[in-house]
Amino acid sequence: MRIFFQYTVLILTTSFLIQAEPAFSQSAPLRIEITEGIIEPLPFALPEFLSDDETAAGYAQDITRVIAQDLVGTGLFREIPQTAFITDVANFPAPVQYTDWKVINAQALIVGSVSVSGQDLVVQFQLFDVFANSQFGSGLQFAGSVANWRRMAHKVADTVYSRITGESGYFDSRVAFVSETGSKNERRKRLAVMDYDGENIQYLTDDESIVLAPRFSPDGERVLYTSYISGEPRIHELDIKSLQSRILENTIGTMSFAPRFAPDGQTVVYSLEQGGNTDIHTLNLSTDQSQRLTQAPSIDTAPSFSPDGQRIVFESDRSGSQQLYVISATGERAQRVSFGRGRYGTPVWSPRGDLIAFTKQHRGRFHIGVMRVDGSEERLLTASFLDESPTWSPNGRVIMFARETQGERGRFSLYTVDISGRNLRPVNTPEGASDPSWSPLQK
Repeated sequence: MRIFFQYTVLILTTSFLIQAEPAFSQSAPLRIEITEGIIEPLPFALPEFLSDDETAAGYAQDITRVIAQDLVGTGLFREIPQTAFITDVANFPAPVQYTDWKVINAQALIVGSVSVSGQDLVVQFQLFDVFANSQFGSGLQFAGSVANWRRMAHKVADTVYSRITGESGYFDSRVAFVSETGSKNERRKRLAVMDYDGENIQYLTDDESIVLAPRFSPDGERVLYTSYISGEPRIHELDIKSLQSRILENTIGTMSFAPRFAPDGQTVVYSLEQGGNTDIHTLNLSTDQSQRLTQAPSIDTAPSFSPDGQRIVFESDRSGSQQLYVISATGERAQRVSFGRGRYGTPVWSPRGDLIAFTKQHRGRFHIGVMRVDGSEERLLTASFLDESPTWSPNGRVIMFARETQGERGRFSLYTVDISGRNLRPVNTPEGASDPSWSPLQK
C-alpha cells in the first residue's frame, strides 16, 4: 500500500488538530493533518533500542529516551508507554507483528539497535506505518564517537519527524545565548552554546565584560556578538572551535551593535551609531568594505536578512514610534510593514521566507508574534511581563525567545513556542539565559 503524508499549516487559525487515522483502519495511510479543532497528537511506539552488551545497553536506553523527548516535545506526537506493549522486539531487524501494535493504537513504530566498539558507536533504526502494514522509507544507520551519542539520537528523531510531517527536522541543532549570573544590579554575562534542548553547554567567553546578541553564521561555525570590553559596544566575530575572536567595526567615535550574517556568510549587516544618528550598514568580510544602507534621522537597528539575501527587515522610529521596515539589500525602497497598535522590534526573517517574527509591546505587555513579509496576517503567539529576542528553528516551525518573569528580579529564561501559538515550553538551562540564536542543522 502506498503511504501518503499530508501536512498543512493554516497560519490564520488560532487552534489546530493533529489527527491520526482511526484505530484499526486497514485501508487508511498514516497521516498528519493540521487544521482547526482539538489537539490529538499522533501516537507512536518506541521500544527500547536493542543492544548486544552492557555498555551498549546504557547508550541504547539513553538514545531511546532522547528520541522520545524530541518527538513528544513538538506537541505533534504522543508516546505510548512501554507498559502497554503486548509484544517485544526480539532482534533487529525482524518481521513486525503489525496486529500487536494496532491493538494499542500505535500509528507509527520505531525500532532500532545500538552497538559499541571501543569509542565507536553505531545506531540503526527503522520506521513503520502500522496501519499500512509497511516500512516507511529504508532503514538508516548513524555512526560516530560515543561522545556524540546525543547527536545520533537527535538525527534519528529528525528523520522520523521529517518522514511523517514532510518537513525537515530541527533537533540536531544548537543555540547560542547569553548566560547570566549574579543579582540584577551585578549581572555577569558570557556567551555560551548548547544543544537545542539545553544539553551540552559550552562557554565561549568569560564574564569580564558585557556581551550581547550572539548570532550564528549560516555554517554554524562562527558567532557574531556585541561586546563592551573596550568600553563602547563593538561587533566581534568568534570562531567556535578555536575561540579566536576579532573586532569587525572599530571606527573611532562610533558604536556598532546588533549584527547578523547574510545568508552567504560573507556579509554582515549591523547598526552603527555616529553623531547621534543610528543607521543600518553592511560589511563585506573578505574586503572589509562597508556600505551605509539607511539615511533617515532616526534610530534604525535590529536588521535581519531574508533567506534569499535580497531584502532586510529592521526596526526604526522614523515614523515617530518603533515600527518594522523592509528595505532592499542595496539600501533602496524602505517600506513600513507593521501597522498594528503598539511598538514593534527585533524582527527576524523566517528560514522559509514567508514570515517575520518580532517582539511587540502594547498596553504594558510584551508579545512574540509573526506576520507575513508584507505585514499582513499578524498573530501574537505569547503574552508576558517581558518577552523578547525571537529566533527561528532551522525548519521555521518553532520560535525560541527569552522571557523575564515578573518578580524574579530580572532573571531571564528561554522558551519555545510553535508558530501556531501553542506548545509553549521552557528550555532548561543551569543559569539565567537570554538573547538566543538558533543554528542551522549541524552537518
